[in-house]
Amino acid sequence: MNLTSAHARRGRRLAGFPRAALLAVALAAVTSMTLSSCGAATGGSTTGGGGATGGSSSSGTGSDSGSGASPTQHATVTLITDDSFAVDPAVLDRFEKDSGITVKILTEGDVGEMVSKLIVTKGNPLGDVVYGIDNTFAGKALAAGVLEPYTSPLAPKGADTYTIDPEHRLTATDYGDVCVNVDHRYFTAHHLAEPTTFEDLAKPEYKNLFVAEDPSTSSPGLAFLLGTIAHFGPDGWQAYWKSLKANGVKIDSGWTDAYTVDFSGSTGKGDRPLVVSYASSPPSEVKAGDTTAPTGALLSTCFRQIEYAGVLAGTKNPGAAGTVIDFLLSADFQAQIPAQMYMYPVDKSVPLPSDWAKFAPIAPHPETLSTADIDANRSQWISAWTDLMQG
Repeated sequence: MNLTSAHARRGRRLAGFPRAALLAVALAAVTSMTLSSCGAATGGSTTGGGGATGGSSSSGTGSDSGSGASPTQHATVTLITDDSFAVDPAVLDRFEKDSGITVKILTEGDVGEMVSKLIVTKGNPLGDVVYGIDNTFAGKALAAGVLEPYTSPLAPKGADTYTIDPEHRLTATDYGDVCVNVDHRYFTAHHLAEPTTFEDLAKPEYKNLFVAEDPSTSSPGLAFLLGTIAHFGPDGWQAYWKSLKANGVKIDSGWTDAYTVDFSGSTGKGDRPLVVSYASSPPSEVKAGDTTAPTGALLSTCFRQIEYAGVLAGTKNPGAAGTVIDFLLSADFQAQIPAQMYMYPVDKSVPLPSDWAKFAPIAPHPETLSTADIDANRSQWISAWTDLMQG
């Protein structure tokens, strides 16, 4: 199995939105509002936030088929997503035919950029539903008031395990683990025991073998930083990073350079056999017919990422928007998440692909931090890390 576009798209997710670009977001928001107003007067636009008006709803009537609406609903729902979102066209077509809802997908950059745009356009939302707000930015979105409550009847199938808001403004859709990946062949060839823990990575026998990503420009880089903060605590994580720096860790701006260039276990055949990636990455390196994976994830170095969807405050289609949330939790949509987005479905009844079940186990005890803690400290943690690593 070759490195898939879904795997690459997942790894390229950026961690945040550069401050220098906020003015551009504001200007884009003004333009969007103007176009939206014009669209309302002329019957709508291809990127606007509206469609046919649906009834208000605080809870859905979804089913496993992915449609909680009557086929005669005839609404248009704009789904705002980050740039790692993908859906099997056949799955989306079935939902649209069954529900009578047309879904327009509007991609708004990486997760940090997307949340920033939602905040700037709060008074006149870009769409009706948002997908892809993860636990590193969920606190920011909730505090800004850009979402409204919705409780899906399908949440008890697994989504409610990851509930972070008592008002149910965010519904978990998928999750994944950011972990250090290891090139088994390198360590076998060099007769060197593989590391297994965060602490091991700073040991002299692994000097100059590890590559990670910058948390200010990379989503997996930010997740790994948060994992070290959770593991070593607010008073210990900087000392740990100093030890990694002294041990020759290489920092790349993004996942693509780290995984596909510097990592020895992937296409670039680089010189570093340890890389920050995902627990779901190893299946992408397994060739057809192989019974073992040439790479693996160090499950004691993982940070749990959880992605959420929500109904945008101010939507003109609250009923249809809720039905789209139900669709995102449907068995049909959940089953295609691994192949399309390289994440794990929250629905516990949905089986994983056979290669995932064998080569991509979930971390039993991943590191976690509360969304409130992340939101309160994310910027200062990144600044402190930057000062430490560039000093």
